[in-house]
Amino acid sequence: MIARFALALALAATLWGQMPAARAAEPAESSAPPRLELDAGGDSWMLSAQFEVPLTRPFEDAVRRGVPLYFVLEFELIRPRWWWLDERVAERSIVYRLAYHALTRQFRLGFDGLTQVFDSLDEATRTMASVRNWRVVDASRLTPGTEYEAQVRLRLDTSQLPKPFQVNAITNRDWNPQSEWKRFTFTPPTPKSAQ
Repeated sequence: MIARFALALALAATLWGQMPAARAAEPAESSAPPRLELDAGGDSWMLSAQFEVPLTRPFEDAVRRGVPLYFVLEFELIRPRWWWLDERVAERSIVYRLAYHALTRQFRLGFDGLTQVFDSLDEATRTMASVRNWRVVDASRLTPGTEYEAQVRLRLDTSQLPKPFQVNAITNRDWNPQSEWKRFTFTPPTPKSAQ
């Protein structure tokens, strides 16, 4: 009897010890800071970032009823200048169109002329929220050793909603979710040949 109790207690302690680690792994991925890396050829800087999609319950209901939602992924790279206005080095954006096709019961995510099909809304939003290797600026436009300020965000474009929904977006916070800029500093390294 005591042996069974000890075994059950050891098993519970083992499972309890593993639970926080599993929970901690999920937010760490979504809260990872954005980063810029050179592509294989060294010609462009590529952005990777993870977002929380600002999709509230009213929007989820709307998309399931056939209203397409448009999300905009925006990136800006700025070189601060103490003696003049900051220089905007690069601005890029991608527009995503999220729609539900009632006949096939599938969600469609379109961007840059491509369309992906998903069985669930969760899959579609996770794909949109995970940005990998997005070419944002040519390497030739940046000065090595100079500090730049980068910012990126994913937001719902309420201006592309049907007019009745736009009125709701003005008065109801559920219809106008705010997305914050993710800001980070970035300094291109000096090439080893120049050191």
